[in-house]
Amino acid sequence: MLKAYYQLTKPGLIYGNLFTAVAGFLLAARGRVDLRLLFFCLLGLALVIGAGCVLNNIADRDMDAKMDRTRSRALVTGEISKPAAAAFGSALLGSGVIILFSLVNIYALAAAVAGFIIYIFLYTPLKGRTAHATVVGSLAGAMPPLVGFSAAAGRPSLEAAVLFLAIAFWQMPHFYAIAIFRADEYAAAGVPVLPLRFGLRSAKIQILLYVTGFTAAAAALGWFKPSGAWYVGGVGLLGLLWLGLAIRGLAAAENKRWARQMFFFSLIVLVLTSVLIAA
Repeated sequence: MLKAYYQLTKPGLIYGNLFTAVAGFLLAARGRVDLRLLFFCLLGLALVIGAGCVLNNIADRDMDAKMDRTRSRALVTGEISKPAAAAFGSALLGSGVIILFSLVNIYALAAAVAGFIIYIFLYTPLKGRTAHATVVGSLAGAMPPLVGFSAAAGRPSLEAAVLFLAIAFWQMPHFYAIAIFRADEYAAAGVPVLPLRFGLRSAKIQILLYVTGFTAAAAALGWFKPSGAWYVGGVGLLGLLWLGLAIRGLAAAENKRWARQMFFFSLIVLVLTSVLIAA
């Protein structure tokens, strides 16, 4: 039963978001890392994200029942009841808010709560109604590095805004790649993802545009650093490789295979960019 509750929090999603939060924290820390502050920042953020995932599972349980990869979730099978899941999610949210407010700072709390609100009250209800819900979801997904940056810096800044923009842009090709190679599952569940609603060609062009946007925004972070030339070179190389893969997709014969390549390469880009930002 404990494992079922743990899985409701979507731990893989939490780990990925905490990774970008660490990058944002180290970017703002300027080499003076407060490990205690970092720990409580990550703990509070993980609890808030986990709460959002639990409540998202509640809202999506009917949709999840129609998809192969989600039909075994505890809320779908009945292993965990809706009231129990709601109580669990609420407890996680309350704990996360208390930690961020009392042990981190108000700016980190505001960014984390903003991400929660966007994810639950905007993205979740829109997901089954419009293909553009992904754009809204990308805003929620770009909040963790902002939480980390705000925790270390103690205030928002233009640098944090550029970091937010880069991660928001990154998420779109990542999501659209998933939508392409899992199009059959989304169609069965009635989810109007972009490749189904506007066609594969449109999705590929948008992937190309967002990869370009990500590369520009990520590289712009180097402007804030006196030693940023090596960072810009590294991010620029990653962006060009990702852009080349996106261009190749315009003429790809095996679209699902290409989309999986885009998906996995997007993870490599996120990890290496986060490492470069932190360094």
